[in-house]
Amino acid sequence: MKKDALPVKANPYKDWVKKYFEVRNRSVEICSPLEIEDYVVQPVVDVSPPKWHLGHTTWFFETFILQSNFPGYEVFDPQYNFVFNSYYETIGARVIRTDRGNLSRPSVSDVFKYREYVDQKMDEFLQSGYLTQPLESLLELGLNHEQQHQELLLTDIKYILGHNPLFPAYKKENISKKESAGNSEMISFSEGIYEIGFKGEGFCFDNELGRHRIYLNDFKISSQLVTNKEYVEFMEAGGYEDFRHWHAEGWDWVKQNNVKSPLYWHFIDGKWMNYTLNGLQEIDLEEAVCHISFFEASAFASWKGKRLPTEAEWEAASACFNWGNRWEWTNSAYLPYPGYTKEAGAVGEYNGKFMVNQMVLRGASVATPPGHSRNTYRNFFPTHLQWQFTGIRLAQ
Repeated sequence: MKKDALPVKANPYKDWVKKYFEVRNRSVEICSPLEIEDYVVQPVVDVSPPKWHLGHTTWFFETFILQSNFPGYEVFDPQYNFVFNSYYETIGARVIRTDRGNLSRPSVSDVFKYREYVDQKMDEFLQSGYLTQPLESLLELGLNHEQQHQELLLTDIKYILGHNPLFPAYKKENISKKESAGNSEMISFSEGIYEIGFKGEGFCFDNELGRHRIYLNDFKISSQLVTNKEYVEFMEAGGYEDFRHWHAEGWDWVKQNNVKSPLYWHFIDGKWMNYTLNGLQEIDLEEAVCHISFFEASAFASWKGKRLPTEAEWEAASACFNWGNRWEWTNSAYLPYPGYTKEAGAVGEYNGKFMVNQMVLRGASVATPPGHSRNTYRNFFPTHLQWQFTGIRLAQ
């Protein structure tokens, strides 16, 4: 063995270096098919420009790890704290979310230089021996935070390109796994006490903690997600015109926004087409319906004479069906588990401050990075949003 290989072999943080660059490189790979103009577009407030995602995830490591824990570290640009802070009040002032698309500067090349600078300093930091056990937890949070933004990157890129009148493809080759629904059946579960919440080794977000028991009545849950074919039947039966199946707020949303179909659907020359990451294509009737708001999911369930599962029912039953193709709406409000407490400082703003006016989604989606899903994961969004890769699983 060469002598110059010994220090690397003896470095206890080499696994962190490997994991760090695997995650960071994937963000760049996701953006590689984009044209330079695609990096700056922000069609609606819920979509952030790809350039901002790349800068924000870099800012996380600079702000929370390097500045406070790497002696002699110099920030890349003092103005970037204002530009790339997302919602951390503890950290200071920031560009308001609606103005992210107005950031023609810093340029895309400047953002990539920023990433390269911080990555180099993180490499030095990880090799230096400054990584304490508390910082390991913060580093892992940062990597999972970036994986969340990788999913948002794909979601936002699809919205940006899907609202371009030319419907350009993100990639020509098929990048989505297609899963036919197969025969659907209702799986029965008996009343009783079930445990939900994260347990065991490995990473989880703080909102998954507080494993607890919950009593569930008898329930049934579908083995399959609702398909495009089933959803077309709902549409053709006048589902968007029948107020009886909608929450009052959902019915207002339908009328005010003239909603008649899932996001990205277009009725062209007598047939339904939808925008995909591979471009505009005819609807695949056997695929699970996608880009559905909570309002639509709930209305469809009502039309079928069923309902959406609660998040406790979903988790208790999750070992009995395949999940991971769509984020699945539940009928549970996003609230803290028993014993939940927010951490001190900026990290405490990560999940707890959003526990109001949001509904829980479970599972994962075709846009979720590998290794970033588990059956205790609690995603959450407001009731009207369609832009995430969301679908429907029925219960009764």
